[in-house]
Amino acid sequence: MPRLSRWFVRSALAYLMAGFTAGAFILFQKGGAGMPGAWRFHAAHIAWLTIGWSAQLAMGVAFWILPRWFRSPRPRGDVRPAWASWALMNVGLPAAGLGPALRLPDAVALSGQVAVALAGVAFLLHAWPRLKALAGGVEPGGVGDP
Repeated sequence: MPRLSRWFVRSALAYLMAGFTAGAFILFQKGGAGMPGAWRFHAAHIAWLTIGWSAQLAMGVAFWILPRWFRSPRPRGDVRPAWASWALMNVGLPAAGLGPALRLPDAVALSGQVAVALAGVAFLLHAWPRLKALAGGVEPGGVGDP
């Protein structure tokens, strides 16, 4: 597994733990455990599980498994946008999640959300060239393959 894929998956696991922890605080407060303010972590809980866990895991697996150019010195193409995606994702998610929880200015959460959106665009810029049809437009073993 490539190094960037490992970093995406490790980060996804960290956000899984953080999202479950935020959710546990919310559940404890619902159960009457006397944790005032736990609901402030609701946005972090959602962002960390949906984007931090799910999207980063998908991006890590996609980086690993998307088609490669085997006769190239750089079989995965230019990986700088993918690394930028990982960095933007892991800078933006804490800001987007913790901004409302810590009652920081709205600009903090907004800048985190913009960073996460830019991370998606950067990953798309990396992955798009790797998604191309084979010569003739038919995959081996596909319909219409002689």
